[in-house]
Amino acid sequence: MAESNKMKEMPVNKLMVQMGIPMILSMALQAVYNIADSAFVGNMRVGSEAALNALTLVFPVQMLMVAVGIGTGVGTNALLARTLGQGNRKKAAKVAGNSLFLGVIIYVVCLLFGIFGVRAYISSQTVDAEVFEMGVSYLRICCVISFGIIFFSLFEKLLQATGRSLYSTIGQVVGAVVNIILDPIMIYGIGPCPEMGVKGAAYATVIGQVASAVLLLIFHIKLDKEFEHGAKYMKPDGRIIKEIYAIGLPAIIAQALMSIMVYVMNLILKFNPSAQTAYGLFYKVQQFVLFLAFGLRDAITPIIAFAYGMRSKKRIQDGIKYGLIYTVALMIIGIAITEIFPGAFATLFNAGQSREYFIGAMRVISVSFLFAGINVAYQGIYQALDGGVESLVISLLRQLIIILPLAGIFSLSVRNGQAGVSLIWWAFPITEVIACLVGYVFLKRIRKNKVDTLC
Repeated sequence: MAESNKMKEMPVNKLMVQMGIPMILSMALQAVYNIADSAFVGNMRVGSEAALNALTLVFPVQMLMVAVGIGTGVGTNALLARTLGQGNRKKAAKVAGNSLFLGVIIYVVCLLFGIFGVRAYISSQTVDAEVFEMGVSYLRICCVISFGIIFFSLFEKLLQATGRSLYSTIGQVVGAVVNIILDPIMIYGIGPCPEMGVKGAAYATVIGQVASAVLLLIFHIKLDKEFEHGAKYMKPDGRIIKEIYAIGLPAIIAQALMSIMVYVMNLILKFNPSAQTAYGLFYKVQQFVLFLAFGLRDAITPIIAFAYGMRSKKRIQDGIKYGLIYTVALMIIGIAITEIFPGAFATLFNAGQSREYFIGAMRVISVSFLFAGINVAYQGIYQALDGGVESLVISLLRQLIIILPLAGIFSLSVRNGQAGVSLIWWAFPITEVIACLVGYVFLKRIRKNKVDTLC
């Protein structure tokens, strides 16, 4: 029970660093999957521009699959941490088992979409035959073999809820290394492996995800001793599933909104394929930076949720304070890197005709990282304190209600040339600032209603 004692007794600032660093590394490595694919695909001998565009178009569905897996995991994480904080081992076993049952259901849905839905989805965003075929091939493989990323997301959150974030990072590292090693072998055809192009990138990605999931399954069975394991706990329990999604559904919607936002932005930028590709490439860099905030959020949520289960007012307050301070520090570093080295990122992707659009997007949108990171931290705090509605509202503001109308209006102003496209990029900083102000108001209200009332 040493891990549970750590959650109860270790000073929150030290606990957040100890738990946060592995989670931050884990999330950063998760972003490596997509960055590695784009970097290797961008350097293909033939069809690299079309391949980069294809990866841009499939990215929203990849994010959606991750969204459902991670959102279910977030709900499991917070509920499991709170249940363990209350000392209820029997319920904890049912929470873990039901999350795995949900993982099976999620995979079946992804499998069916991979078989029947990918062609209609890709055709809605492009009329280029080469881009269409590449996009369909890549996305079908990712959907049919999606059980790796789904169950990795669930096992990761189960380990994090018991304070074993280091082991989830080990699993992520193994998957990332496998992916990066296989990418050039399968894309370019090295040794006995035939040249497969974008199909090779897809196979490298899913093989890495499956490797991560298998390793975390082993860690979960061997190390999570705070509750029992077994197929009997996977029997669906409507009450527990409802509790998981009371916390996790807003997180799923929040992540899914990212997919919707990218999809609609692809439609808005359809008039300029180079700008469309540039946005897709930049989004992967943006995701890498914001995943640092997501990683820290995954430390913030169980720490505060555990303290809330203990009814420890001081530990909740410390969790909020240090969570925000550390998030701001991470985002400042992220802004500095992206503002100083945009050309290096463009060279990494071999951006070609999209290079100037990519650099322009990085210069403008990077300004929003500070406020976006704070918004992510706010959402982790809300989720830990049963503030699912507030978390959902922030997501809606950031990724739907403000950003898409603004981008659409700006796109009507000037539709030609880099200067016109740059106006669209400014929709991102404006949106994050507004959402951050609303998030601060929500935080004050939640502290008053949920934290200040504790004895």
